[in-house]
Amino acid sequence: MQVRKRPVVLLVAEAVTLAHFARIVALARTLDSSRYEVVVASDPRYLSLADMDGLRYHPIQSIPGEAFARALEAGKPLYDSAALEAYVSEDLDLLARVEPDLVVGDFRLSLAVSAPLRRVPYAALVNAYWSPCAKVDYPVPDLPFTRFLGLRFSQWLFDRVRPLAFARHARPLNRVRKRHGLPSLGADLRTVYSWSNHTLFTDLPDWVPQSRLPANHRFIGVPRWSAGACLPEWWASLPEDKPVVLVTLGSSGHGVALPGIVAALAQLPLTVIAVVAGKQGVDQSQRNVFIADYLPLGLAMSRVHLLICNGGSLTSCEALAAGTPVLGVCFNMDQLLNMQAIERLGAGLTLRGARVNATALREAVQHLLEEPHYRQAAQTVGKRIRDFDPGENFRAFVADILSSPSSSPSASSSCVP
Repeated sequence: MQVRKRPVVLLVAEAVTLAHFARIVALARTLDSSRYEVVVASDPRYLSLADMDGLRYHPIQSIPGEAFARALEAGKPLYDSAALEAYVSEDLDLLARVEPDLVVGDFRLSLAVSAPLRRVPYAALVNAYWSPCAKVDYPVPDLPFTRFLGLRFSQWLFDRVRPLAFARHARPLNRVRKRHGLPSLGADLRTVYSWSNHTLFTDLPDWVPQSRLPANHRFIGVPRWSAGACLPEWWASLPEDKPVVLVTLGSSGHGVALPGIVAALAQLPLTVIAVVAGKQGVDQSQRNVFIADYLPLGLAMSRVHLLICNGGSLTSCEALAAGTPVLGVCFNMDQLLNMQAIERLGAGLTLRGARVNATALREAVQHLLEEPHYRQAAQTVGKRIRDFDPGENFRAFVADILSSPSSSPSASSSCVP
């Protein structure tokens, strides 16, 4: 019988958006390869943007990002039972081949079935606003009914039906668990998103108010990641006499809004950088507009005075880490919840993507650039992001779990009042 020299840590990304893939790769790279065998599994769609040197890689399937975005926009469950069953089958095969001592997943909800079936300790990465213990107001997303009921009445209605909506979204995974002889996770979508033996929040501890967390829930900080892209040739010639505003709407859909946003900003005395992520349609004729497919944000933020993004956690936190305030043009609840936390910190503002217009956009940009307290707050938050090292915290977690694997707690998402 062959004796394993190093514990195996398997990190699994659900690559429906770049953020889930990026966080997994960022954390994988913090582990010591002489101490652990580090394996990453994901759909290969974002591989070209990442440095995978030294990491073992296994391809798995994820649903198309476009299908994920459509479900979000319509307010439908993100996965049906058939998709989750296919994921479970692929997960079980992956776990049998890799034989991990610990599996870490980022939005791979099927691991709540496959990991217990294989008896592998499972850690889930999740933002703290999806914790069952989070004390937050859940904003109504821009769904079809909000367009004719209006935002105020839609929010009133959503507050009353949200438990039913969350239960509907939790149902597919509960069905799959039942088929495999596992108990229901209940009707709270937040439990479905965060259920694991160990829940790891990719935020700072006080960003989202919580009731007392279970012992197996912990904060590790904000994983830092930047696309493996080069700075474009025009970078050195960027004007230095005007504020630089960087616009990127990420990978989760709604790139169609980008041309209108850039056109509105081009009328202001700004230098506008548009990161298009392969999408077409941005007018390149304006002299103050610069276009890039992707940028290494860690480097680029040193020149940027304001980031405009979809409000997603990966890009917005990269801006905050550099002390740059954020304007979130949000299209779904996850983005709204993330920007809710950033607004609470005083480091940004939110616009709803379905309702944004050129006037509101320009007013928000001018306000964020002219009021110094936003940059001051972003700089304060940025220092805290840099000081609360996710790599150090993740390494400590892995060492703790693998030093006593038999003591992994039963999965729990129960909060203490």
